[in-house]
Amino acid sequence: MSLPRSSYYHAPKASDADKALAARIEEIAAGHEKYGYRRITAQLHREEIDVNHKKVSRIVREKGLQAKRTRRYVKTTDSNHPYPVYPNLIQHRPVTAMNQVWVADITYIRILTAFVYLAVILDLCSRKAIGYALSRNIDTALSLAALRMAIRNRNPPPGVIHHSDQGVQYAAHDYIDKLKQHKFQISMSRKGNPYDNAAAESFIKTLKAEEVYLWEYRTFDDVLKRIPYFIDEVYNQKRLHSSLGYRPPNEFETILEGVSGYGLPPENRS
Repeated sequence: MSLPRSSYYHAPKASDADKALAARIEEIAAGHEKYGYRRITAQLHREEIDVNHKKVSRIVREKGLQAKRTRRYVKTTDSNHPYPVYPNLIQHRPVTAMNQVWVADITYIRILTAFVYLAVILDLCSRKAIGYALSRNIDTALSLAALRMAIRNRNPPPGVIHHSDQGVQYAAHDYIDKLKQHKFQISMSRKGNPYDNAAAESFIKTLKAEEVYLWEYRTFDDVLKRIPYFIDEVYNQKRLHSSLGYRPPNEFETILEGVSGYGLPPENRS
């Protein structure tokens, strides 16, 4: 065909648009190391970048940007205590509005010579972290501090279901009395069944994979600086949740408020 030999080895150069797309994908992956190609595609669509998920998947593979694997979760629940436990009220229960169900859990964060403990409360509808607390001690004071923050932030109406595991931090009299004071319905997971509190477990896995495992905390102060930033500025404000239609919790709640104000305290409804 009278073609020069070099034609057989010619590889077309990537267009400027493809280079820009690959660069943006790398930026998203660097900021959210647990994002797979589906979440990256969703973020690109939010930025009005029209791209097929297959193309994103190919670039992710070529650049070695696959989501990092999560380390094994370590159980922190102590359910061997003399306090009463409560039945699971949220099993098979649909959640359609904010302040219907709150879920609570505790996890640990390793520092150089010890552990720091985080208690968190999420609104099950929006997955938003509405209360949290950090302490060197895993006790009822820790779980109470998170509960008080959630109550201040939400001013919950009577009847909200508070769901947790059967750990002593949630079953102790001081904690139960606080729930009853604010007229919560009390719900607990079945013993040894993490699926009963799946949303809280999912939050903890996200926190570990996208924040804790990426930093080498040396002191308690390091944790105090990073964890609130991740929860308030990244998780609640920016991180896309597949269960929310690939929206961050704050944005999802804004949409719910705009629709009807349903699930908010009366004084906060528009």
